[in-house]
Amino acid sequence: MAEMHKDQEFLEYVVKSLVNHPEDVKTTREIDDRGVKITLYVNPEDMGYIIGRQGQTARALRILLKIVGAKDDARVSMVIYEPEELRRQHQEKKATMGGNGEGESRRHGDTGLVSDDDLSDLGI
Repeated sequence: MAEMHKDQEFLEYVVKSLVNHPEDVKTTREIDDRGVKITLYVNPEDMGYIIGRQGQTARALRILLKIVGAKDDARVSMVIYEPEELRRQHQEKKATMGGNGEGESRRHGDTGLVSDDDLSDLGI
C-alpha cells in the first residue's frame, strides 16, 4: 500500500475517533496545481458526525488540516465524498420541507463531493 503522509494520517486518526464505523474510514490524497486535496470516505451512517451541525465539524477538520499542512509548506484541502444515494435523499427531504426559501433549490455538484458551499444547506 502507498505511504501515508502526515496530513492524511492525522485526518484518518481524528475521523476514526468521531465515527461509529471507524473501519469504513478511508482517504485518498492527490496533488494538483492548487495543492493537496484529501478526499474523505466514511460510512453513510456517520456522515452527520463528520459534517456536524451547520457544517461546524467539517469546517474545524479543514482548519486543522490547513495547520498540519502549513508545517510542511503545503496547502491542504479536504472534500467529503457523498454517495449519489445520500445526495438524492437529502434533496428529496429538502424539497418536501420547502427547500431553502429562495424558490428553486440549489443543486449539489455532480461529482459526489461535499464542499463548504454544500455544508451550509445540509440541515444536519
